[in-house]
This record gives sequence, C-alpha cells and structure tokens, in this order.
Amino acid sequence: MSKQIFTGRYTTENDENVVVFIIGMRINRFLAPHKWLPVATSMPGMIQELYQNQEELGFLSMESFFGLRTTIMIQYWRSIDDLLSYARNEKHLTAWKNFNTKVGNNDAVGIYHETYQVTSGEYEAIYGNMPLYGLGKAMKHIAITEKKNSAHKRLNRRPTS
Repeated sequence: MSKQIFTGRYTTENDENVVVFIIGMRINRFLAPHKWLPVATSMPGMIQELYQNQEELGFLSMESFFGLRTTIMIQYWRSIDDLLSYARNEKHLTAWKNFNTKVGNNDAVGIYHETYQVTSGEYEAIYGNMPLYGLGKAMKHIAITEKKNSAHKRLNRRPTS
C-alpha cells in the first residue's frame, strides 16, 4: 500500500491537548511462545476496534514498530479520560485478564506502557517529505510557512542567546 508523500516541510497545529500513550511488549524467552504469542496476538483486535470507533473512543492515531525482542506502539488520544475509559472496555479487560491468567509473573514476556498528557502549545513536530505520520497523522497537518519555520516559532517561544 503506497502512502502519499507530502513533499516539503510540514508541522501540526498545537492548539489542542493530546495524550501520548506508549505501549509494548518484550519477549524475554524466545523458547516460550506459549507465553508471549497470546500477548502478541491480543493487540490486533483492539487496534481494529479503536480505528473503527475513533471518534466515539477519543482515539486519534497510532504508529507501531516491531523489533526482534521488543515491540512499541505509540498511540495518540484526545484525553486521559478517553484512554482510561478504553482501559475499562470489554475487549481490553478480557485481554488484560487473559494476560494475568496465562502469564502473571512468569518472566517469559514483559509488557509496559507510559502515558503522557501534553497540553496545547507544549509540543511541536516537523515532517520533511513524509507521509502522514505520528502527530502529523493524529492532528491537523499543515505546511510550514514563515510563521512556523522554526521550533521556537512553532512553540511560540523566543530564542535564547
């Protein structure tokens, strides 16, 4: 699937709060697939649900990366309340209960997440010759003009000398 490349420099508006949620897993013991495979296969159904109900759930977008041992997914949410509400969702609670039942404190697989609430005006982004990506996919994607041609200007800060 080919993604449209936006030639030139782009940024995002930063006039809305955003929640950045980083979640992933790490395979600690490759020879225990009966422990880590159920964890790995629980995520696609939740991602499908999030994209099918984005507006209702407050889910904006995501990016994911798969390494040899560690996966990472960066999700963008409208608010902490939306993210916490989804954590109480049936599909997520089922996956969480399954993890605790099948893995618990077994060290074959690890999971992690980090949550950051970022207030409007306190983030900036730049994309050069990229498809819609990251915050540029989650928020309003705009061409960089003279008004926003530096990080200081995008963050509405004066340069320090």
